[in-house]
Amino acid sequence: MATNNIWNPHMETMSRDQMRVVQSERLRDTVERVYYNIPYYRQRMQEMGLAPEDIKSVDDLKHLPFTTKSDLRDNYPFGLFAVPMSEIIRIHASSGTTGKATVVGYTRHDIGIWSEVMARTFTAAGAGKSDFIQIAYGYGLFTGGLGAHYGGEKIGATVIPISGGNTKRQLQLMEDFGTTVLACTPSYAAYLAETIEESGISRDELKLRVGVFGAEPWTENMRREIEKRLRIKAIDIYGLSEVIGPGVSFECEHQCGLHINEDHFIPEIIDPDTLEVLPEGELGELVFTTITKEGLPLIRYRTRDLTRLNFDKCACGRTIVRMNKCTGRSDDMLIIRGVNLFPSQIESVLMEMDETTPHYLLVVDRVNNLDTLELQLEVEDRFYSDTIGELQALRKKITHAVESATGLSVNVKLVEPKTIERSEGKAKRVIDKRKLV
Repeated sequence: MATNNIWNPHMETMSRDQMRVVQSERLRDTVERVYYNIPYYRQRMQEMGLAPEDIKSVDDLKHLPFTTKSDLRDNYPFGLFAVPMSEIIRIHASSGTTGKATVVGYTRHDIGIWSEVMARTFTAAGAGKSDFIQIAYGYGLFTGGLGAHYGGEKIGATVIPISGGNTKRQLQLMEDFGTTVLACTPSYAAYLAETIEESGISRDELKLRVGVFGAEPWTENMRREIEKRLRIKAIDIYGLSEVIGPGVSFECEHQCGLHINEDHFIPEIIDPDTLEVLPEGELGELVFTTITKEGLPLIRYRTRDLTRLNFDKCACGRTIVRMNKCTGRSDDMLIIRGVNLFPSQIESVLMEMDETTPHYLLVVDRVNNLDTLELQLEVEDRFYSDTIGELQALRKKITHAVESATGLSVNVKLVEPKTIERSEGKAKRVIDKRKLV
């Protein structure tokens, strides 16, 4: 039963020493399970001269091998599962737009954990049994919709599973059902705010009170704008499908960092170059070890997200560690409208076309609260001596090829040779005009 907006006071407010005991016990169990059930981890540990009994507490976590997204792809689809498929009751997967998809399997126990951490998330946002939660995250293989769905049901709220898009219908249900909690990406929340204003609906006719937003980076300025225009409190959440989905961490009403559910996911901050664990408070790459999952337990999973941890007790009463908003990535991945994109994806498309050169630039911006992607591309001189029709046909061909490969709409801008700045070092491929901090 939730008290003071805390769903599980026992776990969320226990002392740091008690948390270490819980984590150490669960880590030992996890290491033993992955060693004996997943050949990949057993081989990695044997190569390092490690046996399960060498891991006695969270202090020994640093000795274990890292796991990367590539490891999940190399073992596609079920090679890192720790239980027989007969115990897997649900599968989610990434879109595969950056290569082979990563697949996550959940046992019934795992679904219970997921519901629990999302129940904590909604409760921290001030939601309860009397609320109507409109889930406008996408359903399907994407983890956003169903993750939020089961968390909303667990706290006893009335869940409206409308999924993303269909904006007119979203507004109608807000009015008719009296939605009090909105769960979606922040960019879609901003778009809904605009649409409400344009539709002539009076904000006073809506009962919206709070928003639970995640799945893409967003700024404090954007938070303030959403809060002002929708007249709600906007709560940030964080998650990634490999670890569990949404609910890995969440903000409370004080909006001063995201509380990590560290009785399920142990965080570390490492130097992405040396891979050494950094001291408390240092900025570095976030790494998670899952210590309660059965289907796909992960050891030291490198998220590539850059942040820092704060172990101070929060004013809300929670003692679980907080992470700052992520300030960037340790690789070159972009997140555009919730889709992961590597510049190399676009480069591989261009290199398969005879008409293009290897000189291109991606310009990412945020216009009217929606991410935009422009591809500036040099084409050979001969196209500028041809008819405009041929140039337009080429532009159309490139646009189709890039959108098919990435799943993102793109504005292709063809430019003359020598237009894009050259570099003697690493070529600058991306200009990101979004201000995320």
